[in-house]
Amino acid sequence: MQHAATEVPDFFARHRTLLEQAVAATESREHWTPYPESPSRSVYGEDAATLGEAAFREQIGRPFDLPGHPGEGRVAPEEHSPYGFPLGISYPRLSPTAAVAAAKDATAAWRAAGPDTRAGVAAEILARLNAASFEIAHAVQHTTGQAFVMAFQAGGPHAQDRGLEAVAYAWAAQKKHPAAARWSKPQRKGDALVLDKKFSPVGRGVSLLVACNTFPTWNGYPGLFASLVTGNPVVVKPHPGAVLPLAITVRIAREVLAEAGFSPDLVLLVAEAPGGRDAATLALDPDVRIVDFTGSTEFGDWLETHARQAVVYTEKAGLNTVVLDSTDDYRGLLGNLAFSLSLYSGQMCTTPQNLLLPREGIATDQGRRTADEFATDLAAALDRLLGDPARAAGTLGAIVNDGVRDRLKDAAGVGRTVRASASVEHPEYAEADVRTPLVARLDAEADREVYSREWFGPVSFVIGTDSTRHSLELFREMVRAHGALTAAVHSTDEDVLAAAEEAALDAGVHLSENFTGQIFVNQSAAFSDFHGSAANPAASATLSDAAFVAGRFAVLQSRRPVVTAEESV
Repeated sequence: MQHAATEVPDFFARHRTLLEQAVAATESREHWTPYPESPSRSVYGEDAATLGEAAFREQIGRPFDLPGHPGEGRVAPEEHSPYGFPLGISYPRLSPTAAVAAAKDATAAWRAAGPDTRAGVAAEILARLNAASFEIAHAVQHTTGQAFVMAFQAGGPHAQDRGLEAVAYAWAAQKKHPAAARWSKPQRKGDALVLDKKFSPVGRGVSLLVACNTFPTWNGYPGLFASLVTGNPVVVKPHPGAVLPLAITVRIAREVLAEAGFSPDLVLLVAEAPGGRDAATLALDPDVRIVDFTGSTEFGDWLETHARQAVVYTEKAGLNTVVLDSTDDYRGLLGNLAFSLSLYSGQMCTTPQNLLLPREGIATDQGRRTADEFATDLAAALDRLLGDPARAAGTLGAIVNDGVRDRLKDAAGVGRTVRASASVEHPEYAEADVRTPLVARLDAEADREVYSREWFGPVSFVIGTDSTRHSLELFREMVRAHGALTAAVHSTDEDVLAAAEEAALDAGVHLSENFTGQIFVNQSAAFSDFHGSAANPAASATLSDAAFVAGRFAVLQSRRPVVTAEESV
């Protein structure tokens, strides 16, 4: 008995309007998102929250199932929730050599599919990731330490926004040239020279995604989807402490790829225990031609130096700086800055670290405030924000690893501590390690060695300078030398703002000016805000722009003479 062939869905037709809207949004830079950020029943359905949490809870202590995924045996990365319990999940063990071989074997049909089909499949993957946002949110919360609402937003819809943004750039870049053209060159004598030409976007090869512990999906999706849409298979190498969010992502991607008629091995998971070297091994494989990395400056620099066969996109670390000159909303400035320092306990690549202002102070609507007084006022603003334990826990989340704890301990011994870091009891998770920010008072000259290195976590420095001009010079110098993901300035003087903009352009960093309301320097909106900059040492890529996708593919042509009817007889 013969069975009818399964009809392959046309995901491009299903999502074409969405893709066109996404491309338009990257061009207009106006607010746009197809993925609502509110974890509301009215948006995601009455049962979405319950089912998502249940899916996460059912996974604890069990092998993670990836149907058809190659590999031998299992590996348990020892994921442990920062809220106080082990996840106990094991994953398929796939060696770097086997992963690259399987990815290569899956490539040919994907390359032949063309940009439209690939973009449609990617959009369908994102649609299903959006439907799984609650499951992913719990996975993100309990691997990164983010509070639940932040984990839902940053790990779900905002990450999906960044993924779709990369899809839009990749799709548009490949569609810039026609798929075919007839070329005719007139001759002085005889018939014109006529050629038929075809132009095919072709991926570079196997793409490696090396993800971070703190934002595995937000930082991971841009590279994943940019590589997929440009025709490259992707090997996903999660941080050992945050495998689950990307394992869910890989599972969904493989399901969609199979439904679309492609090998699911276009997306593979390489999980490993802490201390493994799979990322380095994969990065040096001659068939790995693209590397996306988020994490430490040390390993990012190593990748840029040694993975010479690949195009390498990194987001590393830097000295995020705020220049304070004057304000007409001092309370708003303090509240905004206090929240920026507290959000996810400062465990963000965009959290301000160095706060520069003249020792003699800044002009405010509450009178002049010296650097010492400002430090005291900032400490009080943090106390107001974090005074209620439940609210504090929802803002701070939990400390993700021992490295952050060690830096907090070390920071207590530098400069003059204005506000010590304190533990906060979490109302739901008694074992959670929740810490408030530490603020120390430093001097621009005496403490240069302290603030000229990154203190990732809830550590910030109020640094006294000679003048605003000195602050701007120091800002420019530090960012050019050490990099930054963000920068901010507060001033009521247009000349100072213009000078700050010029300094930011020189240093190669994005700048936020006079934020005192509900927009914060460490937040970044897809389709409008650029995140990261290859113009300073903290990154070699921007999420997302044309340069982020252009190096992932080449346009190859074939051409042949047109045979006329007379010539064919």
